[in-house]
Amino acid sequence: MPGITVAVLTNTGGAHLDAYLAGLAVTEEVEAVVVADPGGASEASAKKTLGAKLKGFEREHSKALAEHQPTLALITMEAVHSPPAIRAALEANCHVLAEKPSCVRAEDFEPLARLADMKHRHLTLALANRLLGTVQAARKLIQSGQIGKMFGCELHIVADQTRLKSPTYHQSWFADKARAGGGHLIWLGIHWLDLAMYLTGSKIVEAAGFTGIVGGQPLKAEDSAAMALRFDNGSFGTLTSGYYLDRGYHSHIKIWGSQGWVQLDPHGGGPLQWFSAKDPSPQIKKYEGPADQASYTPLVKECVRAAMGLSPPPLTGAESFHVLKTVFACYRAAETGRSQRVT
Repeated sequence: MPGITVAVLTNTGGAHLDAYLAGLAVTEEVEAVVVADPGGASEASAKKTLGAKLKGFEREHSKALAEHQPTLALITMEAVHSPPAIRAALEANCHVLAEKPSCVRAEDFEPLARLADMKHRHLTLALANRLLGTVQAARKLIQSGQIGKMFGCELHIVADQTRLKSPTYHQSWFADKARAGGGHLIWLGIHWLDLAMYLTGSKIVEAAGFTGIVGGQPLKAEDSAAMALRFDNGSFGTLTSGYYLDRGYHSHIKIWGSQGWVQLDPHGGGPLQWFSAKDPSPQIKKYEGPADQASYTPLVKECVRAAMGLSPPPLTGAESFHVLKTVFACYRAAETGRSQRVT
């Protein structure tokens, strides 16, 4: 089967661009890449990383879509500017892989999800942790009933406060809710909200809690969030999402069920562990598979294969929209002091 053409639509500040280009460079099913960047800042890195695969560098997104007719558009740009680019790609009949959050309001993403569904195109938020080996193994354990009916979960994703002290960061779109949609919760916490639903097969339907700036930096978006969650199977969960450390990550996902529990540490490198009372000789077990490699390359490869009709997308448009609705319900809960339904 011949390879496909992929358009990379970006702008100044497009997150993880180097990682996406590297993923495209090593994905065999990608025959050609066209990069469109109005500011032109990514041209040198695109040429260096993609080599002969780079078939064009444009200053206009519309020109890249019209002249090169890509099968897949990979969109990474400031969140407030993402919806028009996603719409243009879908209207050009592209499947879309979009760097999260891709909007600053859930209402801006909803018509994009509808359009993708109408045109039978994939619209996938870049929530790459779904593809980690430990996550896949934990999902299989839970979905096969090894820990029984879900009772509850505990989630935390904590990153470094150090980045928040940089004047450059203060001026970036990541630090401004009007440009990013929010702070730590929408940038990193969103991964854990998605994993909680992906692992358990249950949707978050209500949220309550708090967001704020605890580190004292001059930010326009939160550095901390503490949320309580209700799932559609009747169980509950908690999420701590914040910039607290000097460096690195602390991360944790633990899910309890009627017959046992599962615990994993996707960022910290700790082992996947579980206990199942269903085992003939119940005991704590550890995952013995290959170590996780934090990379966007598997996500790029899977989205390319999905665009070619070879596999399902890592996230559907409906799943992408629901996790965004969950994040914004958390923000409404913090702003109003009242729990919010995720509808």
